[in-house]
Amino acid sequence: MIEPSDPGLAGIWHKVHAGQRLDQADAELLLATDELHVLGRLADLVRRRRHGGRTYYIINRHINYTNRCVLACLFCGFRRSPGDHDAMELSVEDVAAVAASAEQAGACEVHMTGGLHPRWKLGHYVRILQAIRRSAPGVHIKAFTAVEIAHIARLSRLTVRAVLERLVEAGLGSLPGGGAEIFDDRVHARAFRHKMGAEDWFAVHRTAHEMGLRSNATMLYGHVETPAERVRHMLRLRELQDQTGGFQAFVPLSFIPGGSPLSHLDGPTGLDDLRTVAVSRLLLDNFDHIKTFWIMHTLKLSQLALNFGADDMDGTVVRYDIVKAADGAEVSVERLRQTIRECGLEPVERDSFYRPRGAE
Repeated sequence: MIEPSDPGLAGIWHKVHAGQRLDQADAELLLATDELHVLGRLADLVRRRRHGGRTYYIINRHINYTNRCVLACLFCGFRRSPGDHDAMELSVEDVAAVAASAEQAGACEVHMTGGLHPRWKLGHYVRILQAIRRSAPGVHIKAFTAVEIAHIARLSRLTVRAVLERLVEAGLGSLPGGGAEIFDDRVHARAFRHKMGAEDWFAVHRTAHEMGLRSNATMLYGHVETPAERVRHMLRLRELQDQTGGFQAFVPLSFIPGGSPLSHLDGPTGLDDLRTVAVSRLLLDNFDHIKTFWIMHTLKLSQLALNFGADDMDGTVVRYDIVKAADGAEVSVERLRQTIRECGLEPVERDSFYRPRGAE
């Protein structure tokens, strides 16, 4: 048994082994510790209590239907203004064709997000969903961040609940967790001043959960936030999860500076990535799943993260325009499975609700 040499970690060690809840001070200490092997062992212990060696992946397809956005967040290298030469928007027919191609290739989910288009109202998104239902009736549609939902509601002069009801009727199956970034006023003012605040983000997800929609939650880290702000972000998610139980997975997103107004920053190190994954597994005791998003972590680091608390590698993705991944934006199913097996773990193909899919 690996035990900590740092006396400050001893109390946390005993808490984890006793199944007790960690607090802000515990998590800050873990983010700062040099005893990475102890942190990894603790996170892996919690992961294996929940999932054993089972490690999940999904055959999915990401669709980013527009990069036109009314915001100008400093961390974002994806958004474009309407007049930019590389501003992009896919037609309803284009999106439906991509979804159909994904289903034919074996995907069970399409994951759709985009910028806050200045003119698209609710009817446009309803038409997208209806077109996918016709072209790819067997796929689950996970779509629209809380930021997009609130933007659609404002443009359409409707409540968030009314927007969600119309979208569900048209085929929406669940919500992704994007747009959370960091729940802190200081960080919000510095890096994404005009984006929705934490309370509005929580209101969208609370409403979705009350309606029976499941969602994910994210955190974009490694830019201008402090470790303490990172921990407070996770604790706020834990609090809502205590109340609704509607979150399926937590997805820590590693900031990639390239192409953004914050490109002068270094971004998080690999050690920071592993610490953040591990602490999220230890702190978010009411989240069933912790995802390592290989697009941002890279496949090699994601493989390590599977031993630092993560139990889900996301999926085949195929294309992801929001950031440019070091490993490209597509991996084969066999490569995902092999990456998992090399850790001595069991690959499990899942659907959008973590139900096993197919024979393993």
